[in-house]
Amino acid sequence: MTTPTDVFDAGDDLLVAFPTRPTEIRIGYARVSSTGQKLDRQIDALTEAKCRRIFAEKKSGKNDARPELKACHTFLQTGDTLVVPSLDRYGRSLQDLVNMVAELRERGIGFTSLHERLDTTTPGGRLIFHVFAALAEFIRELIVQGTNEGLAAARARGRVGGRPTVVNDKLLRAARDMLPNPDNSIETIAALLGVSVGTLYNHIPDLRELRRSRVPRQIEGTRG
Repeated sequence: MTTPTDVFDAGDDLLVAFPTRPTEIRIGYARVSSTGQKLDRQIDALTEAKCRRIFAEKKSGKNDARPELKACHTFLQTGDTLVVPSLDRYGRSLQDLVNMVAELRERGIGFTSLHERLDTTTPGGRLIFHVFAALAEFIRELIVQGTNEGLAAARARGRVGGRPTVVNDKLLRAARDMLPNPDNSIETIAALLGVSVGTLYNHIPDLRELRRSRVPRQIEGTRG
């Protein structure tokens, strides 16, 4: 299975132009997290960046059901560049961001974030995503290591499963990052995080959709 660190590995030649055959077509994606917020400023920035088409929606970053983002990914073709106003408008987390940009790269699609001035069509932008991919992997390993240690300590005290008393946002984010990976069963994720399978289903209503997304295949379809 291809992983983000495979796509952004140390063997990449950061000086090689990417995409190799750019179409010069820039497609924008904008998002606000509540109905009370306005998209105008983001759309103006994307228009100024010469985006040919802009997909926009009002959805929380924690909500995986983002139909405009899916439509945007489907519309993009090899050689195009996806442009976003800022990184937090695109990814739910660092891991989610790296996964999606890695898949864009696999499809030969560039990525630009205006606020951070990050552009994967340049050597500097590709270098930054090497760092992002490594950091995301490091964080994932820290989470797994910490939960394993907590589980072992709980078992040593005679508590099976080491279930925490509070299901917090950090635990749920860790579960969400691991769920799309087909190498992780739901039972394994629950054990690593010290919760029951039922707890995951209760606190993550879109769990089945996350399982179907299967990292890194989060971006599907081609423009007709």
